[in-house]
Amino acid sequence: MLAFAIHKPHVNLNKKLVFLSSFHYYMGSKFLLKPTTSTIPTPLPLLPSSNKQQYRAFKRLSPVFCSSKPTSKFNRSLLTQTNGLAFSPLAAPVYGLDPEVKKSKLEILRFKLAEVGIELDHFAPGQYNALTCPMCKGGGSREKSFSLFISADGGNASWNCFRAKCGWNGGTKPFAGSKSTYGTSLKLSKVKEIREITEQSLELEPLCDELVCYFKERLISAETLARNQVMQKGYGDRGQVAIAFTYRRNGVLVSCKYRDINKRFWQEKDTKKVFYGLDDIKGADEIIIVEGEMDKLAMEEAGFRNCVSVPDGAPPSVSQKELPPNQEDTKYQYLWNCKEYLDKVSRIILATDGDPPGQALAEELARRLGRERCWRVKWPKKNTDEHFKDANEVLMFSGPLALRDIIENAELYPIRGLFQFSDYFPEIDAYYNRTLGYEFGASTGWTALNEIYNVMPGELTLVTGVPNSGKSEWIDALLCNLNESVGWKFALCSMENNVRQHARKLLEKHMKKPFFDARYGESAERMSAEELEEGKQWLSDTFYLIRCEDDALPNIKWVLDLARAAVLRHGVRGLVIDPYNELDHQRPPNM
Repeated sequence: MLAFAIHKPHVNLNKKLVFLSSFHYYMGSKFLLKPTTSTIPTPLPLLPSSNKQQYRAFKRLSPVFCSSKPTSKFNRSLLTQTNGLAFSPLAAPVYGLDPEVKKSKLEILRFKLAEVGIELDHFAPGQYNALTCPMCKGGGSREKSFSLFISADGGNASWNCFRAKCGWNGGTKPFAGSKSTYGTSLKLSKVKEIREITEQSLELEPLCDELVCYFKERLISAETLARNQVMQKGYGDRGQVAIAFTYRRNGVLVSCKYRDINKRFWQEKDTKKVFYGLDDIKGADEIIIVEGEMDKLAMEEAGFRNCVSVPDGAPPSVSQKELPPNQEDTKYQYLWNCKEYLDKVSRIILATDGDPPGQALAEELARRLGRERCWRVKWPKKNTDEHFKDANEVLMFSGPLALRDIIENAELYPIRGLFQFSDYFPEIDAYYNRTLGYEFGASTGWTALNEIYNVMPGELTLVTGVPNSGKSEWIDALLCNLNESVGWKFALCSMENNVRQHARKLLEKHMKKPFFDARYGESAERMSAEELEEGKQWLSDTFYLIRCEDDALPNIKWVLDLARAAVLRHGVRGLVIDPYNELDHQRPPNM
């Protein structure tokens, strides 16, 4: 018998000296502590106005050599003894007691708040300050919904905007730098300055006749251009002209996007991201979202003014990440900037482009807007090989009535796990016309049995009976019949048959001749050597064996994994487990 013991080596505490962080531990009975006074420099936090560290003095305890037992009452009160361990921690400075330090912290805090856009003229530490939110500007009513709290000692600041359409919040501390423990939690979103623009500041002009003709070729009228205030802007050294799509909110110009004759796009920087045509969906119960400004104009030609276009085009593919918070959803910030318009909408038709990026855009929009209120447009075939790409292409080739019909027949946006019977109509039709195959199952090969039983793909058949009643022989005969009639292949997990005996039984049923010259064959002629070779090839092509080559009992998972491999590798259509009760049916304790 073996025995194990854990041995801890003896440590001479009289000679052991350990330093841990700012605490000094002196182990043993000879080294004790006596209070002495010394001055050591301890850095105060760095102030923005100086690159030098400031120091202040405080008292600390230093070790001295003394007798083995403390004789002073003063010494005894200072020592903490546990199993011969004596230590005294260094006292940390308390900055909150120094008014100068508190004042410096408040100055640094004011500076850090200004970095994220929170400008303060006056504030009261230890109280909640009601301000106008620097992110949303308090909305149209300029309400003071922004709450800022600064702790009484100036140690931290936190804020939150209580407007439902904003909700900006965060926090900071005066000394939380890149190495601070607070660094991972302080993700501050800086307020971006939004430019105010006008038609005069951008030097926009009315459309020239050449551009009006360009739109007319795309079946977009001058009236539609005028209503949507489409303009032009000169650029470059050669006097080139670009189309200017003006983005407006409540009639005020907030952004502008340009397109030249070569279909090159660019936008004004640092402007508000909103839908193109935003004012056209104000108060609408049903809207259409398209992928480009030209498609928005095309929809108007088909009679739909309740249409907007996204400002930034489509992503290459659907993101596999979770949806970010609204403030961090920069690619789709225009959705949250227009949230008050979208919240009232009950039906949203997504008429994005038919290419993969357009379908990815539809999915990203549906994720954010809610699939339950989205419909999608499927663009019809343009010819035998191609589909229409977008609304403007349908307008140009098929006219406004065709475009209107496509939009009016938009289908429900699919929701994973929620279906209609109409989604299965093609399968139901194939079932009715018996083109799926095996609608009534495969024949067993016995006419009398076919009236009550057929073999259905995907179903489990359990064959039971008293021992030695012929269950395995009947199953083998059924497999031979199915292979002969419909060509199915099988995986065999037969624990009671060795391979040579099972091969003999199957060959005899297939060749309809005995394997040996024996009494059970009666007067039937034995199969020839040529027939044996033919039968061996049939065995190899029809059956695949699942066998456990050690003494352990196989379990059902092991069998099914091998059967799955046989399906993929050899195309088997059926699995036989004979007998099922020979498998290991032990379950885990928690099952």
